[in-house]
Amino acid sequence: MIFSRVKPLDAIIATAEKKSLKRTLGWFQLTLFGIGCVIGTGIFVLTAVGAQKAGPGLMLAFAIAGAVCIVAALCYAEIAAMVPVAGSAYTYTYATVGEFFAWTVGWALIMEYAIAASAVSVGWSGYFTGTFLNEFFGVHLPTWLSAGPLALGGVEGGFINLPALVIALLVTWLLVIGTSESAKVNAVLVAIKVVALTMFVVITLSSPEFDPDRFNPFLPAGVFGGFGTGVGAVGAAATMFFAYVGFDAVSTAAEETKNPQRNVPIGLVGSLLFCTVFYILVAAGAIGTIGGTPIMDPTGSFPLVTGSPELARQCVRPEYAQALVCSNEPLAHVLRVLGFSWAGNLIGVAAFLALPSVILVLIFGQTRIFFVMSRDGLLPERLSRVHPRFRTPHVVTMITGIGVAIAAAFFPVGSLADISNAGTLYAFLMVAVAVLVLRRTDPSRARSFKVPGVWFVAPLTIAGCLFLFLNLPSAAMLFLPGWSVLGLIVYFAYSRSKSHLGRGIVEVVDDVAGEETMMPLRPPHGD
Repeated sequence: MIFSRVKPLDAIIATAEKKSLKRTLGWFQLTLFGIGCVIGTGIFVLTAVGAQKAGPGLMLAFAIAGAVCIVAALCYAEIAAMVPVAGSAYTYTYATVGEFFAWTVGWALIMEYAIAASAVSVGWSGYFTGTFLNEFFGVHLPTWLSAGPLALGGVEGGFINLPALVIALLVTWLLVIGTSESAKVNAVLVAIKVVALTMFVVITLSSPEFDPDRFNPFLPAGVFGGFGTGVGAVGAAATMFFAYVGFDAVSTAAEETKNPQRNVPIGLVGSLLFCTVFYILVAAGAIGTIGGTPIMDPTGSFPLVTGSPELARQCVRPEYAQALVCSNEPLAHVLRVLGFSWAGNLIGVAAFLALPSVILVLIFGQTRIFFVMSRDGLLPERLSRVHPRFRTPHVVTMITGIGVAIAAAFFPVGSLADISNAGTLYAFLMVAVAVLVLRRTDPSRARSFKVPGVWFVAPLTIAGCLFLFLNLPSAAMLFLPGWSVLGLIVYFAYSRSKSHLGRGIVEVVDDVAGEETMMPLRPPHGD
């Protein structure tokens, strides 16, 4: 039957032990990996988008998204510490509800990480060509070298986004030469942006321009803007969820972590708590100093759609020249409005230096999903080949990096964050399901970390993910089913017949002999 292929946990762990990646990461590096992705795009790029959706309620949006992520992180912490292998939600689903759902989760994660990495590469390109080249060196990169073609929804006169292409390839090279090396570079980048954002918080919250009245009305678009609209505090939370994907990448690194039973939970929950507080403080500083009221439609009852031509027309009007919602570099913009141009430029430099760490974590996560899916036979097995010197999955890393670079070179950002979120929310939901299933089917297995009140926390995670998904814009909600249909075609045309488990092969540990053996399994009934 289609749902009968469930891979034993012992077999998953044995497979990882036989063909394992090098364990080099500790709890501090894991936490930095999480912070490296969480504090990045959401703050430097999407703050203006969130303010246009929710106004001062952006602070509530950050809290809502953070709360959903924290309960999901508890589920991740239990199962990632118990099953310290690559693959994240895909692997956990394979061991609980079976191969079919595992494939759908892995396919969604491939979409999530690739789209997000391409989007951040394009965002970095904007800071590189704007703040770095223009502000500091007076160099103006021609449009045809700094933007995608108009035919693909890009900028008039654009041909290729060369900086986005280059940064994606550079990050890919860094990941190929070794996880430990990339983690060290990431630690430096994380330190730079944390220092810059701390400076932003101190300047704005202590500024004489800070006025509590700027938070009124706090929810100009309400808490719920309506399902499929993507506005209101919850709609903004569904968008800002994009910036929290970093902690999922922490769990994908479990197989490369020293003492994962201790370090994975610390990396997951620690990075989320740190980043959620930081998000709220930065939002408070930005809104309290220059305001964050969205630009409404002619009726005055609904925020204009972010990225729409009408919003662009409104933003060129003199009365909106200093509006937070009209800025492409919102934090630098706030400081410049307050008269701290030097600090604004430093924020721009920090974004230019820090966003590559976001790209790094996203590509890192996606290659590990590819790696473990190919190791299970669902994708060509040569993709899981490990470099003899660097001990990294170099083949799939290069393929992924080239794909991300090409997409970043020719496609605009658009609403990619919302599309990426759809895949993320589905994966988080399935992790919560996996935790509940394992509590029922394998209650005696050792758990170095257990979710407190799991029968409340896990269902709360499922409900929270569904709730945010239904508050995404309609186009983003519809993209996931379309992508899933393509994935099902691949699964039934190739992966199902090539699957190791489907062919009756699974790797387990022989407790009697103390050796790894290959044991044939009887094919499931109905195959």
